[in-house]
Amino acid sequence: MKGLRLYKTEKLCSRTAVSLLFEQGHSSIAFPLRAVYRLHEPVKESPAQFLITIPKKKIRHAVDRVLLRRRTREAYRLWRRTLLYPTLQQAALGVDIAFIYLDKEPASYDIIEERMKQLLTRMADAAVAHTTETQQP
Repeated sequence: MKGLRLYKTEKLCSRTAVSLLFEQGHSSIAFPLRAVYRLHEPVKESPAQFLITIPKKKIRHAVDRVLLRRRTREAYRLWRRTLLYPTLQQAALGVDIAFIYLDKEPASYDIIEERMKQLLTRMADAAVAHTTETQQP
């Protein structure tokens, strides 16, 4: 995979993977985004798979939900290769991620991008901590 585009293999579609993610995953909040992530053995296709959820209860208009989904996806697309992938490859781990929007009002792209950077950095730190945990006797 080269370039910055998102490939189908990077989308989290499996029901079993999603249920495992929400049962065993860890959570991190950078308002207005919440990330639930689960570190696991790496998969051939992609080091990270993700999904984005914008609750209908909070954002009532479909147009606004689509806008927020696009902004979140764009921020993830631009920053995943610099903040998350190198750490995952170094730690020999894969990650499943669910991004959940928390606010009742649509946020600007600048805010979403900044919070996405924070979340991806936290996940990279968690991967490093997980690697050091498993290596110690």
